[in-house]
Amino acid sequence: MQNRFLALFSLAFLFTGFAPIHAQRLPADVHPVHYTLHITPDLKAATFTGSETIDVTLDHPSATITLNALELKISSVKAAGQTATVSYDEPNQQATFTFAQPLPAGKAALAIEYTGILNDKLRGFYLSKTAKRNYAVTQFESTDARRAFPSFDEPAMKATFDLSLTIDKGDIVIANTNMLSDKPAANGMHTQTFATTQKMSTYLLAFQVGDWVCSSGEADGTPIRSCSTPDKIALTPFALHAAEHFLHYYNRYFGVKYAMPKLDMIGIPDFEAGAMENWGCITYRETALLVDDSAPLSAKKVVAVDVAHEMAHQWFGDLVTMQWWNNLWLNEGFATWMEYKAVDDWQPTWGMREDAALSLNTTLNMDAAPTTRAIRSKADTPAEIEEQFDGISYGKAGAVIGMVEHYLGEKVFERGVHNYMEAHKFGNATAEDFWSAQTAASGKPVDKIMGSFVAEQGEPLLTFTAAGAGSYSVSQGRFYLSPPATVAAQSWTVPVCIRGGSCQVVSGAGTVTVPAAGAFANTDARGYYRSNYDDASLHTLLASAAALKAPERISLVGDRYALLRSGQGSVGSYLDLTAALRSDPNAQVLEQITDGLTAIRDRVATGDLREQLKAWERKQFAPVYEQLGPAKAGEPVTLAQRRANLFQLLGDADDPGVLAESKAIAAKYLDGDRTTEPLLQQQAIKLAAAHGDVALYDQLQHMAETSDNPTVQNGALQTLSNFDTPALVTRTLDYVTNSGKVRNQNSWQLLVPLLQRPETRPQTWAYIKNNWDKVHAQLTVASGKRIVTATGFFCSAEDRADVQQFFATHPVEASERGLRDALGLIDSCTKFRAQQQPSLQQWLATAAH
Repeated sequence: MQNRFLALFSLAFLFTGFAPIHAQRLPADVHPVHYTLHITPDLKAATFTGSETIDVTLDHPSATITLNALELKISSVKAAGQTATVSYDEPNQQATFTFAQPLPAGKAALAIEYTGILNDKLRGFYLSKTAKRNYAVTQFESTDARRAFPSFDEPAMKATFDLSLTIDKGDIVIANTNMLSDKPAANGMHTQTFATTQKMSTYLLAFQVGDWVCSSGEADGTPIRSCSTPDKIALTPFALHAAEHFLHYYNRYFGVKYAMPKLDMIGIPDFEAGAMENWGCITYRETALLVDDSAPLSAKKVVAVDVAHEMAHQWFGDLVTMQWWNNLWLNEGFATWMEYKAVDDWQPTWGMREDAALSLNTTLNMDAAPTTRAIRSKADTPAEIEEQFDGISYGKAGAVIGMVEHYLGEKVFERGVHNYMEAHKFGNATAEDFWSAQTAASGKPVDKIMGSFVAEQGEPLLTFTAAGAGSYSVSQGRFYLSPPATVAAQSWTVPVCIRGGSCQVVSGAGTVTVPAAGAFANTDARGYYRSNYDDASLHTLLASAAALKAPERISLVGDRYALLRSGQGSVGSYLDLTAALRSDPNAQVLEQITDGLTAIRDRVATGDLREQLKAWERKQFAPVYEQLGPAKAGEPVTLAQRRANLFQLLGDADDPGVLAESKAIAAKYLDGDRTTEPLLQQQAIKLAAAHGDVALYDQLQHMAETSDNPTVQNGALQTLSNFDTPALVTRTLDYVTNSGKVRNQNSWQLLVPLLQRPETRPQTWAYIKNNWDKVHAQLTVASGKRIVTATGFFCSAEDRADVQQFFATHPVEASERGLRDALGLIDSCTKFRAQQQPSLQQWLATAAH
């Protein structure tokens, strides 16, 4: 599942009002073999009826069988000529069937009749709505197949499925496999029956009911479709072309042919995550699938990356599935790493390696908190499983996998993946199975490397000190953005790859050979660690930074900012580095610089000091922007990205020329003129909104409500959070909570930015507290976690106490870890400001002359 929209961030048992739920595993003595499942949804009444037969094998005679069921009313259970009584254990989401006489060991068939609801929770079998009609769609990961049918809803309990649905006239079903028949049924309905699936986990079953329309293609003999509601069919071809490329790429890479008879992708109006890898029937948010040729590159990247991610899961996750949810990180980390690789193969000019380096810096900063978890952690209950879907399982795990591939070499790593796939296809596997395959394929200590990074919390800081000609001595310890008072000793087994040299494994302290003084100690920015150097080596490295590859420059800038945050650097030296790189030809290097500048402006600088910093930014970067000149037809996409990044940086620094330009571009756009380069246009509209009036707000709100293009619609909606005027901030907050026009899945896209920005944060937080019942009613599980985590942008002891007290009395589902992280971020920001604000003031006083 792609959580890019969650992102990368269960019931909250820390708080009062929730009783702890203990491990909820099913008994291991009953094994599902095959499901025959028939469902009849009523889209008007938001209900459904179900009839299923589960073929099982019992290890020994038993009078009881326990499986998972939630929000289902089971009316009949029969097996071996007996009718069972049914009892429910709602806290554990289980139902137990009790028979008068024990069922014998061996094969049995459970015939079950039941009813359920098409819920509004965006999970299980649920209702999705447009202005014209209702749809019935599924989202079962992680533990929500049990909301659609009684099942053995655990990943290792794989089975095959025969599926049929009776649906309204004019509707179709898109499911995991191809349709075998379509026959008339009572009351003008019809029944569609589908081919037997491969052996798979319950969370990968899918069936989407509605009036879908599709664009069709194929790759390597496999039919592929990209599908949507009827009004958006013109936006489906881009994802289709991406999927055609990726299916051929993955068939070759994995060395195992795609195992399902077809591949469908469906854009769903209401969808909580970014996308979901149901085998042969991938589901997406509309903005993660549907895009047109005129969209900015950022929107196209979202679609390409999400399609690549979910298609990687068709092998790594679906064909071979984790044994249990504590190894979710292997599924999601692998797909996260692979998405960059696959998109780069398809679109080599898009700068995916640089994007990966940017993402690595973000992940390292997240993982540098004292509250971070180890990659593999406890996941026994649905609540604990839900918390696994975070930046550790996606970003960190993906980066560690990428580091190992870089150390081994692409071909050796690929051979290990192929061996792993062949050994475990159609089954389940553990992380140890994966790294054992890589160890065997390479003859290198992958088991020790991955074992240490999976088990240890946090990340290494490697300090490189020149130790005579041709070597660095290396020491390591855990890196914190804001070090706690007491730091326990930790070490990792780390492959260190030196630019121009070789890869060498360091466990604890050690020595590495280097080709020259001041050599960069993280080739291609693939190592999962922060780097520091002795003064002389750092001076040499910074002086030659322009000779580094773009991902390496991104890594260098990210390391220097992180060390500044941790108290091992000065704000002045970081700003000097950004000034030295202000003309860097790579857009993502500039983006990394901008991230650090924004953090200093928002977290360290206050009052007049903030205005001084903005003036310095204008002085440094305005000439660079002016040198680029206006956009030209056919210019490289990297140049367009660079121009848009500089435009944003200067706009945020209140550059009068850029602000005037943004207002003019926004006016042209709203008048229907689409001739401005899309990336620049996107930034201009955001800047215009920050300084905009009621008339501009009205236009963007109208566009958000009426556009039939998801990218345009969602972009206009999100831009409403850029308005700073207090009256318009209130209007946006009321729009989320009172209008009924903002989908639950999108509520966080307005609330979180308003909490993040210093200009709107106090007003937004006061509103949330004063209108909590209305705000809470708009939140899904995922968006609720995001709201809690966003309070980490506060930056004072008073704010910390307020946040902690409020959520202690207003608990948010699945947010225990998110609150802990937010409080830690507030502590870190408070310390950062106190530590660096005096030196920033002194540096600016000097820099101004």
